[in-house]
Amino acid sequence: MKCLIVQPIHEAGLTLLRKEGIEPVLCPSADMETVAAHIPGCDAVITRDAGLTAQAFAAADRLRIVVIHGTGHDSVDKIAAAQKGVLVANTPGANAQSVAELAVGLAIAAARGIPAADRSERQGRAGFRESARFTELMGKTALIVGWGAIGRIAGRILDQAFGMRIIVHSPRASDVGSYARAATLAEGLGEADLVSLHTPMRAETSRMIGREALAAMKPGAILVNVARAGLVDEDALHEAVRTGHLGGAALDVYSAGAPTGPLSAFPNVIFTPHLGATTEDALRRVAEAAAGHVATALSGALPPTALNPEVWKVSA
Repeated sequence: MKCLIVQPIHEAGLTLLRKEGIEPVLCPSADMETVAAHIPGCDAVITRDAGLTAQAFAAADRLRIVVIHGTGHDSVDKIAAAQKGVLVANTPGANAQSVAELAVGLAIAAARGIPAADRSERQGRAGFRESARFTELMGKTALIVGWGAIGRIAGRILDQAFGMRIIVHSPRASDVGSYARAATLAEGLGEADLVSLHTPMRAETSRMIGREALAAMKPGAILVNVARAGLVDEDALHEAVRTGHLGGAALDVYSAGAPTGPLSAFPNVIFTPHLGATTEDALRRVAEAAAGHVATALSGALPPTALNPEVWKVSA
């Protein structure tokens, strides 16, 4: 049995595959033409943000399962998967701690102007301390948008480490523990000094942080996005930062070219290159989880995170 590795994964995942008698096939490039050329003969695929398109599914002749190395699965064509009778699964939660820690780190960095301070010092420019207003997180209010594994961890850290009052906006969450719920997004935005986004990309969440939402935020509030780029209207964000309404923004996800576009002119806007899950700890856990799902499916059992189990019922 063979598993095509579309993008590099931690060696621990490859080791697990070999232990289960599955040969990892390393794809030389993640573009779909190359993937389509290498997918024949493979029983499984592990892919990251490159996903898997209809072109690749069409070229598959033995494929039984595609596993996403991570949570987001928009880039895998699930209609094509269903047509081919291929199971799709993801690995939610395995990287949650690392992503949550980055969200908290970005909140601190934005509140204290750390990246801009570093640049100023490296350039030998004096007066940075007097150039802007900085703030503590202690005792302030944080709105957590999306109460999945990452949002829950981030909320608990902000609560326990900084004594922040935590408000949750997550209509699909059945239980938010002892924390308060925002009746509406606008209500939560109006109370929060920090807004941290952790919700999946859906039709109802697309550009949820637009002009109206940004206008509803408290003057001087900080926005952190470690979830999906499409949650934020970047033109509206630019306007909110330009006018000084927003105290700062820290983005680990954003549209192509954003770090060199209009938002890059503002020292209180921070960009990181999708660092959320890129710790050694998280990469190992996610790779092992992905390889485990492949082994489970190829042994004839349904992985617990299957996204289209109805296909399995038909093809198993």
